[in-house]
Amino acid sequence: MYQTIRIDQDTRGVATLWLARADKHNALSAQMLRDLTAAAGALGADASVRAVVLAAEGKSFCAGGDLAWMQEQMAATAEVRREGARELAYMLKAMNELPKPLIGRIHGNAFGGGIGMMSVCDVAIGAEGAKFGLTETRLGLIPATISPYVLARMGEDKARRVFMSARIFDAEEAVRLNLLASTVSPESLDAAVEAEVLPYLSVAPGAVAASKRLARRLGPRIDDAVIESTIDDLVAVWENDEAPHGIAAFFDKQKPRWQQG
Repeated sequence: MYQTIRIDQDTRGVATLWLARADKHNALSAQMLRDLTAAAGALGADASVRAVVLAAEGKSFCAGGDLAWMQEQMAATAEVRREGARELAYMLKAMNELPKPLIGRIHGNAFGGGIGMMSVCDVAIGAEGAKFGLTETRLGLIPATISPYVLARMGEDKARRVFMSARIFDAEEAVRLNLLASTVSPESLDAAVEAEVLPYLSVAPGAVAASKRLARRLGPRIDDAVIESTIDDLVAVWENDEAPHGIAAFFDKQKPRWQQG
C-alpha cells in the first residue's frame, strides 16, 4: 500500500509508523508526503489503534527535503512549486491533528522538514548523539511550511535562537529548546518510548482524542489561512534570486556567494 513508509501494529493497538527511505536518510520525497498523509488518515480512523510511534529506519530520522524533489522545484513553475509546498504543509497538518497520541522516536539526525516532523509529535524522545538543524537558509530558502509547528513547539523566543542561522545543535540543546522531551542513550531509546506509550493503554481513547483537539484548539492558531500564508511565503522565496543560486551552488558543490571562510 505504501512505498516509502511501513506500519507495524502490536496486539495492544500500538502502531509504529516507520519512515522507510533509509538509503536517502528518510528525506521527504513527494511520494513520502502522500504516503504519510494517507497513513495519518488511516491510523486516525482505525479504532483498534490506541497510540502511534513515529520512528525511522537507517542511520537518520529525517534529512529534510529530498534532493531530487528540490531540483524539480527549482525548475518548476510557481504553481507547481505551490502544489509541492502544499503537499508538505497539509501532510504536517494531518499528522498534527492525528486523533491519537503521537510519540516521536528520534534517533540519528533531523534537519529541516525532519524538525517539522518532530514538532507535530505530542512528545518526542531523542537518542544521545543526534544532531539537529533548521538548515534552509544555507540554501537561500526559509523554514516556511514547517514554521507553524516549530513555533508552536519551541515558542518564538527559543525558535529564534536556531530558526534563521542554520546552526547545528545536539540532543541536549534540543531538550532545552523544547523539541525533545528528553534524551537517553541509544540503547535506552525503545524503553523510554515505551514508557511514554504505556499510560495511553489505560485511558479512554475517545477522551484522549477530545483532549488533543481541545489542546490544539486552545493552542497557537494553525488553520488553513495560516498554512496557506506559509505556502505564499515559500513560493515568494523561490522566486527571488537567492534560492536558485543557493540550490545550484549546493548541487555544483560550490560555495554560495554569502558563505564566508
